[in-house]
Amino acid sequence: MEAVSYSGFRKNLKHYLTQVNDDSTTLLVTNRDDAENTAVVMSKRDYDSLMETIRIMNNPYLMDKIRQGRKQIVDGKAKQHELLDNDD
Repeated sequence: MEAVSYSGFRKNLKHYLTQVNDDSTTLLVTNRDDAENTAVVMSKRDYDSLMETIRIMNNPYLMDKIRQGRKQIVDGKAKQHELLDNDD
């Protein structure tokens, strides 16, 4: 994760926002005078994905379904097939 000071972030705001969106990287914005006053900048797309992952992992029903699917694969009970079209 790249780190940048508050002042560097302000001076190059457009550059850093483009970078986190284009590269799916996170950026640590630091404050020299107050280490506790630090922020992480990430794209909305990555944030939404992270929140969805957390939501799924905190849902016992969905996690059970995922575990069942993994077990079926390990047990050789899964079959590979072509993707279906919406028209089918």
